[in-house]
Amino acid sequence: MISLSLCLTVFLAVFVAEMGDKTQLLLIALTSKYKVRDILIGTTASILVLNALAVLAGGLLNEFLSTHIWIVKLIACLAFFFFSVTSLMKESEEEESSGSKIKFAPLAVFCIFFIAEFGDKTQLTAITFGATTGLNVNTIVIWLASSVALLVADIIGLCVGYFLHGKTPDKFFNILAFVVFAVFGFVNLYAVFVSLEAKRLMVPIFIAVSVVFMAICGIILKGRSQCFVSQQTEPKNLGQDAT
Repeated sequence: MISLSLCLTVFLAVFVAEMGDKTQLLLIALTSKYKVRDILIGTTASILVLNALAVLAGGLLNEFLSTHIWIVKLIACLAFFFFSVTSLMKESEEEESSGSKIKFAPLAVFCIFFIAEFGDKTQLTAITFGATTGLNVNTIVIWLASSVALLVADIIGLCVGYFLHGKTPDKFFNILAFVVFAVFGFVNLYAVFVSLEAKRLMVPIFIAVSVVFMAICGIILKGRSQCFVSQQTEPKNLGQDAT
């Protein structure tokens, strides 16, 4: 039976993960070289292949661990917590893509997008959802929902990137992704206790995990603030040295 809630959950998770991602900036850059039609064809094909591989990998993982479903839930829990924490980290600047030697434009876009997105957070998210459901009818649901979410997010980024550049706070989508993935992490942590039938231990472990999670986030935010302060003071120091 097809789960509408699963479809919406996957769509939301992948959509939020992709918003503000480097591949959106990549598509904006590609518009200066390729036609929009070629970009859409190449990007769509690449997204379908990437997510098919991701969901299949997650489904196979579930089949191998079907007798120990709590392991799958624990892996999903840790994965979502990892996605949440890394959403707070400042991404390093991406290297500019070199010119493609492929003459067929859709194929060139396919290759560029595939390389840029392979192993990215959105694909890992699809793997995680695939691992929680296994190989069944929901596999197709996850594949389609994640593909549509990724495509919609990239199209939106492509369309509004020019208009919102410099107007939307850079931290907005990072914070949104942080919250969404943290919620999914705790939901899967709850599923671990349900699978193990160990609800008595749930409250103390939930508290411990929350404290550790908040501590890690605090360390990351503190490191970012110190980096920001050092970047602000460097120009002042250079000005003083010049005088």
